[in-house]
Amino acid sequence: MSEGKKEILLGDCLELMKGIPDGSIDMTMTSPPYDNLRTYNNSLEWGEHIWKEVIKELFRVTKEGGVVVWIVGDATVKGSETGTSFKQALFFKEVGFNIHDTMIWRKPNAPPQTKEGRRYTLAHEYMFVFSKGKINTFNPIMIECKNAGKKSGVGTNLKPNGEVRLDRINARKGKIINDFKQKYSVWDYSINVKTNNHPAAFPEQIARDHIISWSNEWDVILDPFAGSGTTGIACLNTNRQFIVMEKEQKYYDIILKRVADFNKNFEPQTLFVNEM
Repeated sequence: MSEGKKEILLGDCLELMKGIPDGSIDMTMTSPPYDNLRTYNNSLEWGEHIWKEVIKELFRVTKEGGVVVWIVGDATVKGSETGTSFKQALFFKEVGFNIHDTMIWRKPNAPPQTKEGRRYTLAHEYMFVFSKGKINTFNPIMIECKNAGKKSGVGTNLKPNGEVRLDRINARKGKIINDFKQKYSVWDYSINVKTNNHPAAFPEQIARDHIISWSNEWDVILDPFAGSGTTGIACLNTNRQFIVMEKEQKYYDIILKRVADFNKNFEPQTLFVNEM
């Protein structure tokens, strides 16, 4: 990636986003703080009064047809999950976004449950896909079909009233199964607790797969909670422009190092330090 917008910003995302023009972002790829699960060196102020304002700003800066991918989980407090992820999803809808897709990040190597017993081990997070109107772009991730080349079976297809749709069944029967099919909405990615010295980094492949799915080359991708900069690295690897924001100096420095490791000659076009 040699041209285009490449901005790495230090400061509070609510302040930094004020500098982004209305309707200028093609896609947001981010994972905000989860309830009280991470303190980030005790520098984090987080709650409904913050995330509601962030969501409002995301609606303002997102292009018509643009997408926000919001990866979240919930804390368990006094024996109950908080449900904050769903509150956030409903607020996205309240401000004008569509809930385009509710996806799952499944963690095959999730550590066994050690707290809050009498429940199954938590091995997933939600990946909400919100759109501002009808989405502009969808480039589905394709996977190999196990039964590629075989003839399709009868299967079942029902009408809303429960009757069998013979027309669709007969149309499909005997067709040769394609080599590839669209990936399902549950995506498996293993976690690495020590990734890039950040306590809650998500795998780069998650960012890459979403960025490929919901944007095109040279689109502008935003991450207001950049953490260790995984979204920015994924953009560099997929020829996207990006604006990433990080409040904590420690992680901001990690982003700069990761980007420098990616390209020794890389110089961000904009470095804006917001004094806290």
